[in-house]
Amino acid sequence: MSGTHSVLAHVQEAENAPVNTTFLNDVLRGLSQPQKSLSSKYFYDEAGDHLFQRIMRCDDYYLTRCEMEVFREKANELVSELNIDGAEFDLVELGAGDGIKTRHLLRYLSEANADFRYLPVDISGHILDVLCAGIQQNISDVDIHSFEGDYFAALGEIDRFSQRRKVVLFLGSNIGNMPVEDCHTFCLRLGEHMHPGDLLITGFDLKKDPRTILRAYDDSDGLTREFNLNLLRRINGELGADFRLENFEHFQTYNPVSGACQSYLISQKNQTVSIAGRSISFEKHEPVFMEVSRKFSLTEVDDLAVTTGFSPVKHCLDSKGWFVNAVWMKN
Repeated sequence: MSGTHSVLAHVQEAENAPVNTTFLNDVLRGLSQPQKSLSSKYFYDEAGDHLFQRIMRCDDYYLTRCEMEVFREKANELVSELNIDGAEFDLVELGAGDGIKTRHLLRYLSEANADFRYLPVDISGHILDVLCAGIQQNISDVDIHSFEGDYFAALGEIDRFSQRRKVVLFLGSNIGNMPVEDCHTFCLRLGEHMHPGDLLITGFDLKKDPRTILRAYDDSDGLTREFNLNLLRRINGELGADFRLENFEHFQTYNPVSGACQSYLISQKNQTVSIAGRSISFEKHEPVFMEVSRKFSLTEVDDLAVTTGFSPVKHCLDSKGWFVNAVWMKN
């Protein structure tokens, strides 16, 4: 019996429930590296969804307000670039979340009698249920088809579902949650699912006063701390681990040159944690890398478009110039 199968059997016997094999393998792999890490894509269970919604509403977290302003005040500018002119298209949103920002664009498109379908994609089925209920309650005539899962697996499903022209939304500065090389690869892979003339609208958090950025990720209410620690709680519940949350503390850094804002959990003591029967040792003060949120200049935004097969079309900025929704066209 392989090590993976024996680990799965341990969890299933303990919990008498099926185990997410990918989640388990990703956790064990990440915590077995010299630089321990956990994948931020697992932040979003139901508790994580609720915590992130609270983060988006807190005073220190400016990103959502800035992007909301763009969609509220400049939806007409964004729509003017879509060249809808009666042609049908699919509005595909990657990492749709609760869709609160997108509602402004959907309402504007609906009032313009645009012939479109809204295809939200998210890894969280729970948040997709919240999104669909909210859209149907507020804009009842929008045709919605949701897709749960990984972005590229969902895009593959969408390719089989529809051959319509695509307008892809990737908002919330999610593109900044990747290392530089992965960000470049992501845009190239995304382009493989698009045709010449398709549009991509992407949110980028811009470089600004470093103290403003740090406060957004180390908020005075401690919500980001709880959001990071919740992943340990999820691993305990779903993978049979015994993390003691009080033995880890959240720590945030920001490099104003690279634009990398990085989150860590720091072990507060020498300790050993059991995960599905596997023992993982942590030294006192050892960091576990959780997430990067990279900040960009407008020049870096345009350079990323050009080097990955897109043409920059437009910058839509909030009134402070802190955040941009960039419109790119697939070459």
